[in-house]
Amino acid sequence: MATSYLNSNADGPRTLVDKVYVQLRAAIMDGDIEPGAKISEPELAKNFGVSRSSLREAIAKLESSNLVERQANVGARVVTLSNESLLEIYQVRESLEGLAARLAAENMTDAEIEHLHSLLNLQSKCGKSISRAEYKSVDFDFHYCIVLGSHNERLIRMLSRDLFELVHFYRKKFSGSGPRPDQALIEHTEIVAAIARRDGEMAEVMMRHHIRAAREHAKKSFTSEHHTIPGSLDK
Repeated sequence: MATSYLNSNADGPRTLVDKVYVQLRAAIMDGDIEPGAKISEPELAKNFGVSRSSLREAIAKLESSNLVERQANVGARVVTLSNESLLEIYQVRESLEGLAARLAAENMTDAEIEHLHSLLNLQSKCGKSISRAEYKSVDFDFHYCIVLGSHNERLIRMLSRDLFELVHFYRKKFSGSGPRPDQALIEHTEIVAAIARRDGEMAEVMMRHHIRAAREHAKKSFTSEHHTIPGSLDK
């Protein structure tokens, strides 16, 4: 199983539906299809040179990732951005990633913990010279490594195929600028230390604290920037 979250979602498409899904997902993530925009099946089927049935299957996969929602009498639309939705995502992340950290402390192999240390070292060495995109990639890999380390397949699916996709979507839409990366490194270090000690209780406490802090930072960033994002909603 891939240990990089973003790479795990960039594997080569296996079927025509997979190919269309990858292209649609990229269009949504990159903003070519804006939040809240209606997905025109005839137009997209023509643009991609595929049948409507293949396109619908790809859209269904996007629905399962919560990037697209289908509304009665409206059809499929890209999800809208809202402060309320963002906070709900982080509330669920706090609970599930806290559990993942506890299980990781119990179940991670020594090799997996060593890889976690290498990600932490990479984040530390990069410091302020790292670009925002690179930081987000390393950060996702860190959290994904812990989730995989839980060795709980159901939990892995819930986080990597659902919540992480939405978090990635939000992060692509606003900068989240500020001093958070420096503080996040401190919090990551505390989490890794607890996991390495096989202290599941402390690992869960530290992860929950980390996600709460990230939630407050994301809330402030979103509140200050969402008025410039197409498809964002006031709450």
